Amino acid sequence: MKDKNNNRNLHRQSVEIVEQETVPARRRVSSNELFGAQNEIVIDHHDDEYRLRITSNGKLILTK
Repeated sequence: MKDKNNNRNLHRQSVEIVEQETVPARRRVSSNELFGAQNEIVIDHHDDEYRLRITSNGKLILTK
């Protein structure tokens, strides 16, 4: 019986704990700050134009 337990212990893998690098906080912007009194804004990205709008249900939709 001891042999079976010893064999199980031999097959266990060791785990090394590595410290994670801290990730900088993402910039957070209020939709009120972006839209103001409007319900649509235009975003220029790599010479492409995107429209971000607030729907009548209060959801955000981004289209190219």
